[in-house]
Amino acid sequence: MNLDHVFVCGHPALDFAATLRARRSTRFEMFATPDRLTAWYLESGLVDVITPGEEDDVRQAIAVREAVYRLVTDRRLGEEFDRTALAVLNAAARHAPATPQLTLAGRHTDATPGQALATIARQAVELLSGPDVPLLKECGNPECTRVYIDRSRGMRRQWCGMESCGNKIKAAAYRARKKTAPAAAGN
Repeated sequence: MNLDHVFVCGHPALDFAATLRARRSTRFEMFATPDRLTAWYLESGLVDVITPGEEDDVRQAIAVREAVYRLVTDRRLGEEFDRTALAVLNAAARHAPATPQLTLAGRHTDATPGQALATIARQAVELLSGPDVPLLKECGNPECTRVYIDRSRGMRRQWCGMESCGNKIKAAAYRARKKTAPAAAGN
């Protein structure tokens, strides 16, 4: 399994929720260690510098991530929000977020893992209460459980990302057509 963090969902909270991959099958945890969580915060562009995290930061991040995923799924399916997930998300959003500062070199954000998590929680609140809710879609790859914002013309996008899922599915479909085409022609 690829260990690179992927940012294809169109929103940081959705990319955060997607860090447990293949939820319906092999389930692959991207936040296996505090270092992996720290790497995600940095690679996402959420923060520029972060205090090294600990196991407890990972546990809290996973709890918030699962709450975000549940609430996004509830919203996408038009269901009432799960109250436990709401409580987890709102509790995280109440904490002080990472605060960007303007420096001579431009914007710079130092944070603790708790501040980074609060920032993600607040972004999830904004997403789930904002105008992009009707644009939430789940990837068309049955193995993938990423939810993304579909801003394509006519909302025709099928994959979380072409490189991560679209090309795999299209290549598999092509191979399947090639395999059956000679047999069909021979009949």
